[in-house]
Amino acid sequence: MSRMLWQPAEERISQTNMVRFIDFVNERHQLNLSTYEELYEWSISEIADFWASMWQFADIRCSKSFDRVADDLSIMPGTLWFPGAKLNFAENLLRYRDDRIALVFKGETRPTERMTYAELYDAVARVAASLKAMGVTKGDRVAGFMPNMPHATIAMLAATSLGATWSSCSPDFGIKGVMDRFGQIAPKVLFTADGYLFKGKALDSLDRVSRIVGQIPSVERVVVVPYTQGNPDISGIKNAVLFDDFKSGASDLTIDFVQLPADHPLYIMYSSGTTGLPKCMVQSSAGILINHMKELLLHTDLKRDDVIFYYTTCGWMMWNWLTSALSVGATLVLYDGNPFHPDGGTLWQMAEEEKITVFGTSAGYLSALRNTGLRPRDHYNLSALRAVLSTGSPLSEEGFEYVYDAIKPDLQLASISGGTDLNGCFALGNPMGPVYMGELQCRGLGMKVEAFDENGRPVAGRQGELVCTAPFPSMPIHFWDDPDGRKYAGAYFDVYPNVWRHGDYIEINEHGGVKIFGRSDATLNPGGVRIGTAEIYRQIDQVEEVEDSLVIGQNWKNDVRVVLFVKIAEGISLTDDLKQKIRSLIRANASPRHVPAKIIAVPDIPYTLNMKKVELAVKKMVERQPVDNRDALKNPESLEFFGNLAELQKD
Repeated sequence: MSRMLWQPAEERISQTNMVRFIDFVNERHQLNLSTYEELYEWSISEIADFWASMWQFADIRCSKSFDRVADDLSIMPGTLWFPGAKLNFAENLLRYRDDRIALVFKGETRPTERMTYAELYDAVARVAASLKAMGVTKGDRVAGFMPNMPHATIAMLAATSLGATWSSCSPDFGIKGVMDRFGQIAPKVLFTADGYLFKGKALDSLDRVSRIVGQIPSVERVVVVPYTQGNPDISGIKNAVLFDDFKSGASDLTIDFVQLPADHPLYIMYSSGTTGLPKCMVQSSAGILINHMKELLLHTDLKRDDVIFYYTTCGWMMWNWLTSALSVGATLVLYDGNPFHPDGGTLWQMAEEEKITVFGTSAGYLSALRNTGLRPRDHYNLSALRAVLSTGSPLSEEGFEYVYDAIKPDLQLASISGGTDLNGCFALGNPMGPVYMGELQCRGLGMKVEAFDENGRPVAGRQGELVCTAPFPSMPIHFWDDPDGRKYAGAYFDVYPNVWRHGDYIEINEHGGVKIFGRSDATLNPGGVRIGTAEIYRQIDQVEEVEDSLVIGQNWKNDVRVVLFVKIAEGISLTDDLKQKIRSLIRANASPRHVPAKIIAVPDIPYTLNMKKVELAVKKMVERQPVDNRDALKNPESLEFFGNLAELQKD
């Protein structure tokens, strides 16, 4: 068993929303549940009762409740959730309209801005009125190409209040990356900013916006937020208007929240697009709302007094997840810029100033922060901080230790894992339970997650495919432009019929903890033994001479050999001694099978626009296969290095 790093005090446990929910369920269903494990087992055996209880506990606002929770829980995909219900997603996020702070916004070099819940409601009402006046209605698509700023949140809420479907990209996407996404869904309105901030520089967006709009004839209006310039020139953009000129000038407006079926399309999210055009995943209003509220209220223990931050862009699902915290009435902290500008303390200074209680980030950020040697607890007052959330990739055991040693010893470290596909998590935090090194605390309530072996049988205590064997509300309702459902079925159900195969390689242990070993499609098979790439990354993260790394399995002489590519820190060379150090570390802490046959220095590691390493694209380059959609990569030029490496053509 892994080493326990933290255990919540009994008093802290007793005050959690999770305990309140257990009491609620016990009273409602005449049960005697007392532990998370008991609650979880009930939630996956009595799925309809669980989600009905969650609907009530979360006080989901609706003009008509559901006739039943689901029409058929035996089919996947295809389950219809909450038939009969009528509700509006934005109404649930705008249930608070008082003088509490809703949004805090910090751009790299900009003074902090604050907006109350009353001000947020007013701003949304004004934008919604203007959208309605130009004919935006239910079923239309409204897109955002913006930094993570309040205007993006306002635009999303205004659009969804009318029943329009929202979709967004980060402003660092290139023209083809945006076209591959918005070009498929034909938005009626595009919200954008004149630029964004990164490493102290103001980067222009207007030239790209002009060219994007020229290629998407469906766009009737482009609404531009002045951000990097006081009065940007938008004359070169067809149908463009400044944000303040677009929103209604009327005061005391009331939002007419359009009441919609539970499965009305709320968001269109995108796959990474590294194997062709990104898949457009259409997600439902009630499904996303109830799943986000479950994760925020129960697994994150979010309350009205909390201040929650997640370092994200509008192109990552964590933006959607963070925005749903408005439904709890918490204060959301938004940030635009580089987290290391001007130094590694930037976000922790902000955490001190804003008294952030829940700090969300990525495993990559924590690893990079650890490599700087910074110990935030020594420099910043983090007394308000009670939880750190980490996602994006598996957090190494050293990353777990770093958080407790260098950030704060008394907090809940919730390593969470799910996907854009479900706009949520399969495994995440449990505020009632202990934190063990290298483990995600639990499987999510209502998510019937198992590890399948190579024969499609559930296994415990050993590695297998992450699957979900029962439907859940935040599953996509369909894929865009997929009338026969073939793309949808092929994405998750082509291996195990009626079972969601997520594509991660995991282990579920005896106390319900989960370890992630990387993507199953990138799993290594030297000598026929399956190895998760995360097991190697965990060791490389300890090598200070290595800035970044990527590992693949190369087909070689009727077997597979492990090849490790390393981006060496500035001023360092990949010597034979360093290679030996890396191999010894991997052999000692993983196994001899994990030891790479080749270690090769590379100038850069390729990532998707959503900052995922692309092991499969590199493997294709090494094996001289075509890589179709390089525009899905943040740094596509980095791939070229892998195309003809003489070192990989010899023993």
